[in-house]
Amino acid sequence: MTEYFLPADDAELVALRGFAREHARLVRLHEDPRYVVAREPAATRRVGVVSGGGSGHEPLHGGFVGRGMLDAAVPGRIFASPHNRQVFAASLEVARDEGVLHIVKNYTGDRINFGIAAERLRDQGIRTERVLVDDDIATESDETKTGRRGTAATVVVEKVVGAAAEEGLGLDALAEVGRQVASKARSVAVASRAHTAPAGGLAFDLAEGELEYGVGIHGERAAASVANDGVAQTVDRMLADLQAHTRGVDPGVGTVVLVNGLGSATSLELSAIAELACAGLERRGVEIADVVTGTLVPALDMRGFSLTLVPMDQQELARWQAPCETAAWRLA
Repeated sequence: MTEYFLPADDAELVALRGFAREHARLVRLHEDPRYVVAREPAATRRVGVVSGGGSGHEPLHGGFVGRGMLDAAVPGRIFASPHNRQVFAASLEVARDEGVLHIVKNYTGDRINFGIAAERLRDQGIRTERVLVDDDIATESDETKTGRRGTAATVVVEKVVGAAAEEGLGLDALAEVGRQVASKARSVAVASRAHTAPAGGLAFDLAEGELEYGVGIHGERAAASVANDGVAQTVDRMLADLQAHTRGVDPGVGTVVLVNGLGSATSLELSAIAELACAGLERRGVEIADVVTGTLVPALDMRGFSLTLVPMDQQELARWQAPCETAAWRLA
């Protein structure tokens, strides 16, 4: 049985301490309640930018705290929303004259806890707005009451919003920047093996030669498993589905392509997938503005990957490519 190299007692806190020690130049850990905060936020910022979510998706979100991205990140337990007390305390610390912007993935627990924190902040006289990330086309259905899940596009929103925050945008303008990017971002994920549950054993079983097409980052099963016809055919199907869900979206100056590993995909594999995806998009007449690969939003050790497409205008692309320095991402 596969096991994680994690301590038995409060593994998330021990890991956070290790992360903060390793990146002490960039971040500081507040333990009670738990959150990670940037040590040297830009003086130009008029709005604090906060995100968060369950552990098990590292480097999301703490790995993107720092210059050019987040002011603070709030971690929950593995695959669990952070408590509103954490969100409130982190937001209170990083709030600026114009208030706080929350970047929230579309999950019920996240929405509720960030919502309660926002109400408490407003009671303190601190203006608060939210950008909801809902990019996963696997849950875009009339039968899905909660709507699209928030997945790998969260990184794209955090990067563009973070760069805009450095420019000194006010709260309303910054929220609109994030909402515009989120509205255009779409993702889909596949897996050939589930993640290992912390208690041991695989979260779900797949027959040999099958893929879970439309898997969630917490191990949520797809509507149906499909035959694994090879990576080229799988990527082509993913692109077709993503494009079908972005018809009518302004193509802008080009599309940012994010190839995200779900935990056990190698760099070699992700680079090959990126080439297949970009070549497939070019055959479809899509202009590629940028491509990024990496394990940025994993699901513990799941064997799989996701594709995210985000059409951008010139200003969004400039912010996407603006300098940043965080534990998980550095652009000079």
